[in-house]
Amino acid sequence: MRVMVLVKADKDSEAGVMPSEDLLTKMGAYNEELVKAGVMLAGEGLHPSSKGIRMRFSGKERAITDGPFAETKELVCGFWLWQVKSFDEAVEWLKRAPFDGGTEIELRRVFEMEDFGEAMTPALREQEARLQTQAAKLAGKSA
Repeated sequence: MRVMVLVKADKDSEAGVMPSEDLLTKMGAYNEELVKAGVMLAGEGLHPSSKGIRMRFSGKERAITDGPFAETKELVCGFWLWQVKSFDEAVEWLKRAPFDGGTEIELRRVFEMEDFGEAMTPALREQEARLQTQAAKLAGKSA
């Protein structure tokens, strides 16, 4: 099972305050544990919402709103994508994260092919597999 770990933004991350050397060191050690255990598939920090946009879709219309966005508690400042055996395993890994000071993390399962049931036809499964293979090749070229 894959899970996405969403690190919620706060006033500092939205102000562009970078993590301390101490936190980066602790996070690096934590990420190394995740990689060695075969859990971490990806993980990145995100720039503040002031450097982003929101796009609202309404029929054929597209409305763009420039950041920053007011509700910090609804924003994400980073993420991990993990491969785990169970949701409980993900929770146990998350408990070990080197956060403090009120950091809020959201943990959510990622949909897998079987979650879509009969709507995911053999043709759609083949297309998805082909796209994942192509995306992996492209990611390998940019690394």
